[in-house]
Amino acid sequence: MPELPEVQTIVNDLVASNVINRTIVGVEVFWPKTIGDMKTETFRKKVSGQTIQNIRRRAKYIIFDFAAQWHLLVHLRMSGRLYLTPNSLKQDKHEHVILHLNDNSDLRFHDTRKFGRMILTENPESILGKLGPEPLSNDFSAEQFKTMLKSRHRQLKPLLLDQTFIAGLGNIYVDEALWEARLHPQRIASSLSSKKVNDLYHSIRKVLQQGIDNQGTSLGDGKSNFVSAKRRQGSNAKNLMVFRRTNRECPRCGSMIKRIVVGQRSTHICPRCQKR
Repeated sequence: MPELPEVQTIVNDLVASNVINRTIVGVEVFWPKTIGDMKTETFRKKVSGQTIQNIRRRAKYIIFDFAAQWHLLVHLRMSGRLYLTPNSLKQDKHEHVILHLNDNSDLRFHDTRKFGRMILTENPESILGKLGPEPLSNDFSAEQFKTMLKSRHRQLKPLLLDQTFIAGLGNIYVDEALWEARLHPQRIASSLSSKKVNDLYHSIRKVLQQGIDNQGTSLGDGKSNFVSAKRRQGSNAKNLMVFRRTNRECPRCGSMIKRIVVGQRSTHICPRCQKR
C-alpha cells in the first residue's frame, strides 16, 4: 500500500506537471465502486467542468480542491495508482476512472485490486478530521508525541499503523522507524522513556523524509508495486534496513533479520538491536 512518502511523491509530480488550474472537461467511470456511494451520472456531472485549484496530501489521501465548493479525495489503498497521461494513450483494463483535462491529457485511476476509492465531497473534514497528526508537520512536536504515547497501552506497531493516532505511516516505514529507534514492535507505548520517545519521534521523521527525497519505495515490478504519477519507480528500496530483508544481515550489528507477525501484520526486526 502506498504510504505517506509515495502519496506525497504523486502530489509533487502532479504539481510539477502544472495540473493545477487545469479544467476537467470529461469524466469516464468504468468501475462504479471506485467512486463510492455516489451515482456515476451524478459524479460525472459534478466533476465535469471543475477547475483544479490545488492538489495536496493529508495522511494517505490525495486531495483535489476545486474552484467550486467540491473536493475530490483519492485513496489508493492496496494497489491504486494515479497516472497523468496523454489522452491518446490506449486505455488499460485496470484504469477504472479517467478524468479528461483541457490540455489533451488525462488523470487515470489505475487499480488492479479495485480497493481504491475516489470520494467527491463538499465536506472533506468529515473524513480527514478523524485522522491523527501529520508526522512531518512543524506543528507536530516531540513533546506532543510524548503526551500521545503516555496514555496508550498498546503495542507500538499496531498503534503507529492506526491512522487516527498518527497519519500516513504504513508497514514499511513503521518497521524502518522502529529499527532506527532500536525499539521492539511489541513494546507497550506507555512504557517508553522520554529518551526513547524522542528517538522514535526523530526516527519516524527521518525515514519518512528519506522516502520522499527518494520519491517513494518500489519493491519490484509487480502490477501493485508503487509508481509515481509520471510512471517512475521510487528509489528508496536501497535505503531499507529491515523491511523485507529476512535472513539478511542487520546493517548495524550483523545479526540476521527476522520476520515476525505483530497485530496480524508481517513485521521485520533485528532481534539484537530491537530486544523485547
